[in-house]
Amino acid sequence: MKKLLYIVAALLVLNACEEPQGGNTQPPQVVTPTETTSLHGFYLLNEGNMGSNKATLDYFDFATGTYTQNIYTLANPSVPMELGDVGNDLKRHGGRLYAVINASNKVEVMDLTTAKRLGQIDIANCRYITFHEDYAYVTSYAGPIQLYPQYEQKGYVLKIDTLTMQVVDTCVVGFQPDELAIVNGKIYVANSGGYLSPNYENTLSVINLTTFEEQQRIEVDVNLHRVRVDKYGKLWVSSRGDYQGNVSRIFCVDPQMDVVIDTLDVPCSNMCIVGDSLFYCASQFNYDNMTEVGTCGIINVKTRMVRTEHLLPDDVTLVKPYGILVNPLTGDLYLTDARDYVTPGVLYCFDSEGKLKWKTRTGDIPAHFVLW
Repeated sequence: MKKLLYIVAALLVLNACEEPQGGNTQPPQVVTPTETTSLHGFYLLNEGNMGSNKATLDYFDFATGTYTQNIYTLANPSVPMELGDVGNDLKRHGGRLYAVINASNKVEVMDLTTAKRLGQIDIANCRYITFHEDYAYVTSYAGPIQLYPQYEQKGYVLKIDTLTMQVVDTCVVGFQPDELAIVNGKIYVANSGGYLSPNYENTLSVINLTTFEEQQRIEVDVNLHRVRVDKYGKLWVSSRGDYQGNVSRIFCVDPQMDVVIDTLDVPCSNMCIVGDSLFYCASQFNYDNMTEVGTCGIINVKTRMVRTEHLLPDDVTLVKPYGILVNPLTGDLYLTDARDYVTPGVLYCFDSEGKLKWKTRTGDIPAHFVLW
């Protein structure tokens, strides 16, 4: 923790010399230590536009109220290409931080308390990561980053020993698999078929965790993306839709019966589940009329009913809602705005009553949070 604070202090000196960009932003206000008793802060992975090599890692400290950009670079000055190209996912496990860097074909492994690099796992076109016991499970598109590819290589899930950082097994699933979640001894994988538009995939792959073999597929909807588990053991799955007539939706899947038990006609780009509440945000694009609509809301996972589709106060408008996090101890809501996808984004903090507390500039395309 002390090492991380030294890094934060040094970066604050550097940032003080820079003129803030990205519109009307202001520094975070101080968060008193009494607001959280067992959480230090959070990391935020900024994706960076593909091909720009601008994935960055930011850090917010609850005790001091300071938000620090690009903490990875100062913690790892000898890494020549910095964090890499397109930060696609961020998770913590066993005192380590794992950043999935899609276009750089690697999972970057860091110390959770210092963000210092411990190594990397080479994975072609890697997408998302989850953990069970001593193993990490990572989805991969398998082939190159290429729309309408001239190959029929299905994607796969890799099983990785977290102690050795070595791949120990592979399970083939559908085309272009994205998020995955583990429940009841099974891995559920969202197959998107994102490179095959308009012939998207529409299934969840179900992998037996013990044998590490695909045992079945569950039909859900086209172009699946997110997969999360609530406290009742139900799966919440989002579809991107086809960006035309088939819109984005959220589905509830019962892993006991392996069937869809509910469909909610609300769009979803990202989600966060805390207690009985599923917080979602969406930036939904439609090729037919070339419009993009942003929205944020809450679903009660117990009743499977929408609580609100108007989560933000009337005086706050996000251009492209992208990342979302809720502090389970304070109820504070953090939402990011990717804006135009090529310039710095904005992070907003709202209290549990929905009032804006502060906002600040981030890296490009702020997307993935990790509390610790």
